[in-house]
Amino acid sequence: MNFSSDTAAPAHPSVLEAMMRANAGPAPSYGADKITARVRTQLARVFETEDFDFWITPSGTAANALALACFCPPIASVICHQEAHIQMDERGAVEFFTGGGRLHLLPGEGAKISFDVFKDYLDEFDPSFVHGTPPAVLSLTNLTECGTAYTPDEVARFARRAKGGGLAVHMDGARFGNALVHTGASPAEMSWKAGVDVLTLGLTKTGALSCDIIILFGAAKAKGKELRARAKRAGHMPAKMRFLAAQAEAMLEGGLWLGLSAHANAMAQKLAAVFREDGIELAFDVQGNEVFALLDAHDIDKLQEDGAAFYAEWPGGSSRFVCSWATAEAEIDAVRETLKRAMRK
Repeated sequence: MNFSSDTAAPAHPSVLEAMMRANAGPAPSYGADKITARVRTQLARVFETEDFDFWITPSGTAANALALACFCPPIASVICHQEAHIQMDERGAVEFFTGGGRLHLLPGEGAKISFDVFKDYLDEFDPSFVHGTPPAVLSLTNLTECGTAYTPDEVARFARRAKGGGLAVHMDGARFGNALVHTGASPAEMSWKAGVDVLTLGLTKTGALSCDIIILFGAAKAKGKELRARAKRAGHMPAKMRFLAAQAEAMLEGGLWLGLSAHANAMAQKLAAVFREDGIELAFDVQGNEVFALLDAHDIDKLQEDGAAFYAEWPGGSSRFVCSWATAEAEIDAVRETLKRAMRK
């Protein structure tokens, strides 16, 4: 019963097999290999456009920080939710990579930014006021840190207002596949067609070993040279890029990444049903692969005694359970049995 995180899951066998194939003989360094070139072709097909540039990184934190540094100067800020991953879990990486840029935090239910609060902030901000820190980027997380999803229409609404204020739009897509499966949107509809300039496409949580892709869409691809320079300076230009690219190729081939996301989402729905069966309320709607259950101390103790791994104390009072491509129905059944025994006692 391991629901600690989707990063705790093993890498999918197809990813490991692809890396072994990439290990046959020498290949050009720093992304000049044939596998990385094939990934570009795959991304063009998946996102329905040739108008982009990309760079592969080994982690979501590196992807977010490098991407945002290309759009936020040291004297500006990135607007994000107050519970966003770049705020809560990346140890000031954005501020470090931008050389001084700050995060401007906004509230909203379910870790989704309140559009009205966002609009009011931009309407009231005076860019000529030298004492204020002007916003340069809007960052949306999909799925959010509460497992909720922005729809393409919601993303487009935010993007229109952001661009009206001269802001670039970044999407933290660490669980992008899970959001796509839930909303039924295509990758293009959730990204550049909705106004996203730069997407960090997370494949690590989905089933890769260590692979997150920065994708610059449209006019934003002009930042490609700067992105590479920043990656090199920050130590994120792997000499053997082909091994990162091999992971991406395996995940994108045949839509494997979306199939794995669909499985994780389905397991989360089944787990949520188990909690509901026992009268346990959920803090948020299950819109991806995360379940936030309002457990009492007794249930938490019994689950942990039986070996369940989960985030027992999530901000706000719930307990977080994360399903992955490797989550088995037997794990869901084990949770059900533990809760039944706990209730009888």
